[in-house]
Amino acid sequence: MNYRDVSKVHFGGDDVSLYGTPKEELGPGQLCVGAAGAPPGVEPKPSFLKNQLQALFQPTDNRLAMKLFGSKKALMKERIRQKAAGHWIIHPCSNFRFYWDLCMLFLLVANLIILPVAISFFNDDLSTRWIAFNCLSDTIFLIDIVVNFRTGIMQQDNSEQVILDPKLIARHYLKTWFLLDLISSVPLDYIFLIFNKYRDKEDFNESFQILQAGRALRILRLAKLLSLVRLLRLSRLVRYVSQWEEVYILKNHRKKHSERRSPAGGSDALNRRKRKPYNVYNIPFFKFLNMASVFMRIFNLISMMLLIGHWSGCLQFLVPMLQGFPSNSWVAINELQDSFWLEQYSWALFKAMSHMLCIGYGRFPPQSLTDMWLTMLSMICGATCYALFLGHATNLIQSLDSSRRQYREKLKQVEEYMAYRKLPRELRTRITEYFEHRYQGKFFDEEMILGELSEKLREDVINYNCRSLVASVPFFANADPGFVSEVVTKLKYEVFLPGDIIIKEGTIGNKMYFIQEGIVDIVMSNGEVATSLSDGSYFGEICLLTNARRTASVRAETYCNLFSLSVEHFNTVLDSYPLMRRTMESVAAERLNKIGKNPSIVSNREDLTNDCKTVNAIVNALASVASTEQCDGGTSSEESMMGHDGSSMKGGGRHHHHHHHHNLLDLGSIGKALAKGHLPRPKSENNFALSLDTPSPLNRNRPSFHKSDTFHKDTSFQ
Repeated sequence: MNYRDVSKVHFGGDDVSLYGTPKEELGPGQLCVGAAGAPPGVEPKPSFLKNQLQALFQPTDNRLAMKLFGSKKALMKERIRQKAAGHWIIHPCSNFRFYWDLCMLFLLVANLIILPVAISFFNDDLSTRWIAFNCLSDTIFLIDIVVNFRTGIMQQDNSEQVILDPKLIARHYLKTWFLLDLISSVPLDYIFLIFNKYRDKEDFNESFQILQAGRALRILRLAKLLSLVRLLRLSRLVRYVSQWEEVYILKNHRKKHSERRSPAGGSDALNRRKRKPYNVYNIPFFKFLNMASVFMRIFNLISMMLLIGHWSGCLQFLVPMLQGFPSNSWVAINELQDSFWLEQYSWALFKAMSHMLCIGYGRFPPQSLTDMWLTMLSMICGATCYALFLGHATNLIQSLDSSRRQYREKLKQVEEYMAYRKLPRELRTRITEYFEHRYQGKFFDEEMILGELSEKLREDVINYNCRSLVASVPFFANADPGFVSEVVTKLKYEVFLPGDIIIKEGTIGNKMYFIQEGIVDIVMSNGEVATSLSDGSYFGEICLLTNARRTASVRAETYCNLFSLSVEHFNTVLDSYPLMRRTMESVAAERLNKIGKNPSIVSNREDLTNDCKTVNAIVNALASVASTEQCDGGTSSEESMMGHDGSSMKGGGRHHHHHHHHNLLDLGSIGKALAKGHLPRPKSENNFALSLDTPSPLNRNRPSFHKSDTFHKDTSFQ
């Protein structure tokens, strides 16, 4: 069947295709047009069971399939290609193959544990339940061979192209796993038992039968050992399950994410657009799964070591049993020949684990040559597994928190550097405190991580990291989103310790700073602390506009997390937003005018004087409203100096924070003045007023200032 013939296949039902996919997702050439030989206008319906079985063999839109094929359209083409390959071809990305491999895995685990115990510690006259278990297992393994002949193969060099040709599948399987699977699936022990029983009926020589009785018993046990070969298939099934584990952990997330997509238009689509993005990693259950997957890898290592110990214990008892329990064997020395099987297994396991962990020889050291060789073999296996276990466990534990490990390594290098340079103890302490506050126990190469992301993702990450800053700075909170986005992507995160000089008086300003967290003091040339700024404030922008030198120093009073904007990036952003440049120039000119300096150093615009008048009117209105609220609400003069964030040394600023924003929203007259004035308004009506109020003085038991004087104190040293 070629690709054109697929369009002639009837899919059954009115809404669902043969592939279990809604017909609207199919192309127009893929819709059914009737089957060959059907009467005109009549479409024969295939059986429901056949449709369901074939749908199970189709690849589903799980994570593995989407990773291989990239999109639902490509997945649809793969379904058509799989159908064209022939009936009953199982796709490796289908639900049937996943659940089949899962059942095979459970069956193999049962065989891993039960078969060695049954062969080593039980007689040949086994119960009916054991015979039924063996027959069922062998039958399923034989069916698995048939399933493998009909399952597509993912190529290692080109995983996107799945081999679906039955001849190529059979050829590949015959060259790889077929012989091992066949030997491990054929019940050689029961075949030998039936053959021996048939032979006994024809042979009437009693002496020959007696001679062969003991020998047949040993041969039967050796034949049963061949069934252990099937356990080697565990590695292949583990590979399948590990591929599907990641798929089905996030299967529900993919379904919910796809349900959020709908055609444009309609109230349902609009409601879906209003929903918040569904982030699976915000769910505690999935966070638990992420941690559980790491510990599961450690658990697998421990389980593998215990499994090898289990096999070694069974082997320790099996070999003496095949020899007839010689008098110098450890079983005969411990008088365990006729003991209950659980007691025999317990002593054998103790002996094997003692060898593997290299802590002893068990209850007695080896007395025979066979025991000695078994002991050496067990020791070699144990030492190898123990070394692998320690290595893997160490790597897994380190990978649990690689960022913390990198931080410790980085801090160790810094300590060695400080010792090499013989830095004084006080300086070493400050450097250590800086690293502790800057990285907080985790080290990331953030620049490299962001550099590897796409531009959109990088912008989203930076905006998320700066969300608290944008929310706390009114200048950002009410500005044009495009302007804010450009500024935020150019910010650089910096950390300062208490006592660090952020800005030094007399230097040329090349940065402005936004305070995310912390308190800074404005120190005049005479050493007096004029005022303090806190979260959400910004400073240093006037020097970027005027190219002047700093007229005061800024010192960190507490641990400060700041974001800096260089003069190059500052000018680049303002060149793209001339209205924001004019706004900042007007504010800076008014501030310079307040302290008696020439406003024209900011700009030579002819309308700068009119802008300054508009700004002055806004400042006076703000001061008047603030004074009225202080009188009506009993707000102290010290609280009138609170910044927009409302933080204070005494904790009384939250109340003022509320009234401050309320006043801004009620200043309708100021909004009208801005609309009628020559000064262009930003996106928000209150943005200009907020930008004036950004410097946030804190209450430090200093003389109180009027609202208009606040700008004088804040801006004379910018």
